[in-house]
Amino acid sequence: MSFGGSEGLPLHGTVLSPVAGKAARPGIVLVHGSGGGTPRTKQLTEAVEFARQGLSVLIYDKRSKDYSLFERSYARLAGDALGAVAALRSQPGVDPAKVGLWGFSEGGWVAPLAASRSRDVAFVVLVGANSGPPLRQQTWAVAAGLRKAGVSGSLVDRAEPHLYRMIADGDLFPEPYYDPRPVIAALRRPVLGIWGVHDLLTPPVESPRGFAEALEKAGNRHYTFRFFADADHAVHRTPDGGVTRLPELAPGYAALVGSWVHGVTAGEPAGTRWSGPDPVQDAPTVPMDPPSGWESSNVQLAALTLLVVAFAAYPVVALVRRLRGRSRTPVTRAARLLSAGGLTAVLGSFCYVAYLLMTGGKLATPGPVLAGRPLVWLALQALAVASVVAAVLTALAWRRTAASVPAGERVRLGLLLCGGLVFVPWSLYWGLLLP
Repeated sequence: MSFGGSEGLPLHGTVLSPVAGKAARPGIVLVHGSGGGTPRTKQLTEAVEFARQGLSVLIYDKRSKDYSLFERSYARLAGDALGAVAALRSQPGVDPAKVGLWGFSEGGWVAPLAASRSRDVAFVVLVGANSGPPLRQQTWAVAAGLRKAGVSGSLVDRAEPHLYRMIADGDLFPEPYYDPRPVIAALRRPVLGIWGVHDLLTPPVESPRGFAEALEKAGNRHYTFRFFADADHAVHRTPDGGVTRLPELAPGYAALVGSWVHGVTAGEPAGTRWSGPDPVQDAPTVPMDPPSGWESSNVQLAALTLLVVAFAAYPVVALVRRLRGRSRTPVTRAARLLSAGGLTAVLGSFCYVAYLLMTGGKLATPGPVLAGRPLVWLALQALAVASVVAAVLTALAWRRTAASVPAGERVRLGLLLCGGLVFVPWSLYWGLLLP
């Protein structure tokens, strides 16, 4: 089937229903998690199981227009979800007064927003949903994956969150500071929240509390929260604490959704209930505020450019002189170390942390870890320390021989030492000079 999403964008979906009965049945629209080009088949397991519980289920392909790794709008996605609700409400055998939304992961921000905008949404089911801002959730998820891999210290506490803040400040992280709490507080429909005990992508202790606080503040006590043992972010079974996702759903998950939806759409009071084992969250989330002026992406990129130019210019000038047949200018080993070590530490640390962000989360692959530090990070830290020492030795050597240093060499050394001077606070900020 096809239907219109936000701004009339054509979207395509499939309705799965149980064997037709006499009475019109409840319907549920499944709203995707993150990821561009997500096909409807990604939620096929859930759709089939929910249909077996007597629900008509609409799954649809996520929009590809105006949605990418660097661009998305929850308001636009909410409009798509409401278009799907309207399409399901018009299907034969579906009671239009009993159609609701199921939102998974990123859909946990989208579904409440859609429900707060329309009375056509009868209920909301949230799975692995987050009650905090996306940037705060993402930095926690990558840090959780690194900690599970045995990593601790400055790489987790400073480098990873600082790079995320820089990315967000450069408009490369969509909706980073979106606050879902006012939207949650605007919900006037029954809410079913479901989390896997071993959720490594959404903080499973803090998120339910945030939803409960917002709902209670608004006077909505029609919510039920349930935690499932041996289940991951998507409430699928996991054999290893959330790292591996098995195809099957956690036992009782689909039955809970079916019985709860049938109950609330039949007029049974939802009440306020918490049940299931305690979730596991090894560390709290950390607030992610917009960077101040000196931390901005423009300043960081300017510092990065200065460091690369300052460290790279030293050997480049030497190579040019050699190619032109000019006499070699005396250099110190310390200056060479500062140039090579500083350049490697700057580019290596930036590329390594970016790699961890791209492959982070529960599948973090930092490489071999020693005493809580990946060997790659330890090597970069050692280079950073050596570069600072080399900067001091280079400055002392230049001071002793300043009178005999040619003017051109003074410029070259001055630029190198300028890079060494900037390198110290830069390395402290990014954690290279911290434990």
